[in-house]
Amino acid sequence: MRLLALFNYQYDDMKETLKISVSGVRGVVGDSFSPQLAASFAQAFGAFVGQGDVMIARDTRKSGAMIEQAVVAGLMSVGCTPVCAGIAPTPSVLFSVKEMGFRGGIMITASHNAAPWNALKFIDRRGMFLNEVHAEELFDLYHQQDFPLVAESDLREVEGLDNAVEAHFRRILDYVDANRINAAGLRVAVDCCNGVGALYSEDFLSNELGCEVISVFDGISGEFEREPEPLPENLEALSRAVTENWCHIGFAQDPDGDRLAVVDEKGEPIGENRTVALAVQQVLKVHEQGPIVINMSASKCIERAARDLGFDVIRSKTGEINVSEAMIEAGAVVGGEHTGGIIIPAVHPCRDSFAGMAVILELLAMSGLTVSELTGGLQQYQLVKDKIPIRSEWASAIMRDVRRRYEGQKMNFTDGVHIDMGDRWVHIRRSDTEPVLRIIAEAPDMEGAEKLIDELRSRVKNAVQKVSGRKQN
Repeated sequence: MRLLALFNYQYDDMKETLKISVSGVRGVVGDSFSPQLAASFAQAFGAFVGQGDVMIARDTRKSGAMIEQAVVAGLMSVGCTPVCAGIAPTPSVLFSVKEMGFRGGIMITASHNAAPWNALKFIDRRGMFLNEVHAEELFDLYHQQDFPLVAESDLREVEGLDNAVEAHFRRILDYVDANRINAAGLRVAVDCCNGVGALYSEDFLSNELGCEVISVFDGISGEFEREPEPLPENLEALSRAVTENWCHIGFAQDPDGDRLAVVDEKGEPIGENRTVALAVQQVLKVHEQGPIVINMSASKCIERAARDLGFDVIRSKTGEINVSEAMIEAGAVVGGEHTGGIIIPAVHPCRDSFAGMAVILELLAMSGLTVSELTGGLQQYQLVKDKIPIRSEWASAIMRDVRRRYEGQKMNFTDGVHIDMGDRWVHIRRSDTEPVLRIIAEAPDMEGAEKLIDELRSRVKNAVQKVSGRKQN
């Protein structure tokens, strides 16, 4: 997209610390991401949605309060009424924007990015993130810098919103069999990453679902004591909490509460894809029947879980809004992303760690099985991920080189390049949230997956060398 590329600033150290995409505007605070930038984008968003109430919330990052004030100023300057919910989960904000009739919302969070990053995520009146068409309209407004400023007499006062999670959590509790979960007497460990879950997860799990809860990283200082992305290698503390306290399950969230990872009763992380697969199984077996939607990077284990129950599987481009809109179009009942983003449209069509926890706890309560027994029943695949830093302007040439080198294979270009080899696949795409190319490979065994990703990594690095050589000459 022309405007998205226009805003991808380049740096001599081969790092782009400002990313503007369908996933919002994110950068490193004190470098590319500043209050001035946030205020200008808030002005553009206010002009985009029109005068009226706009919800604002944030995660626990130290820079959140500063950016929040800049966003408030930007919205007020164009005649909007900022409604501040304070620290709240992203899924609760998306839910509230739709259910409470806001003109839109801005979530201040860099999600899984490291603490120095922050971001603005823009929400339309449907309670969904802007799609590519609407995002480009917003960026065009920002680029023009011609905002409809209002006179002092027309400035709106800032309003507050208490307990932004209440209606969202009630929808989840109405969806699952909360009484069955309460009666199961489950002991649960939860790793909140010192993010929004620190304020909400223990209460949700204990008071609403009757679990005995052991929490780790449950402060709101903004200091992340582990890497924010809930990958298996970042969950050592949670694994210890599970085994030392004889827990039935462990949950890990990212700082804004939309991604979910699971650790089994043995303290072993099951992987983000199996987390989604368990939720898919429970929804299809107990709640609703229909197709599912997952992105191109999602594991075949999710696909097999749905197909074995007789339901269609649709693949979409990566990115929450892409999956959500594909789900709405297809009438899908469940789905998600390979990062542990479980989406249940009956609750709200967004990634939701709280809905994910409830559905998986319901699965434990109803099945009487352990997490390891449940995951043992899934088709077993091994998935390997990597990422390679690049300059934005090199991405297209690298992708063309990859396509040439895999010519003759079954390829899909919905999202980067996806090469399907039957029982295994590799996928390369440009990240919307980091200045990198993401590469993923999956096979029935780890040796096969590592071989695929080593081959793709080597080809990408060769392509990087070729492209960077041309640029330097």
